[in-house]
Amino acid sequence: MTVFSPEVVDAVLNHMNGDHVDDNVLIVKAFSGREATEATMNDLDEQGGTWRYVAEGEEHQLHIPWPSAPLSERPEIRREVVVLYDAACEKLGVTPRVH
Repeated sequence: MTVFSPEVVDAVLNHMNGDHVDDNVLIVKAFSGREATEATMNDLDEQGGTWRYVAEGEEHQLHIPWPSAPLSERPEIRREVVVLYDAACEKLGVTPRVH
């Protein structure tokens, strides 16, 4: 059982999938090593986030551990997603935007 309420999980997923569509794809490309064409964050808990993505016409799932797991508070989720985003940018040679 996650330490985050269903309302917190839903709010984060809605935010990531509504406001950070490109970031989801970037994170999945970097951590899956595949050329993802679309990606959505579909779950999270104190240990990491889970994304569903499409690569080469097939759907896949990828769980990425939070660098500072386990998390216990909602603000930590944002911090960890930013860490994953920055790491993805570095791996892929993409200039990150200012947070």
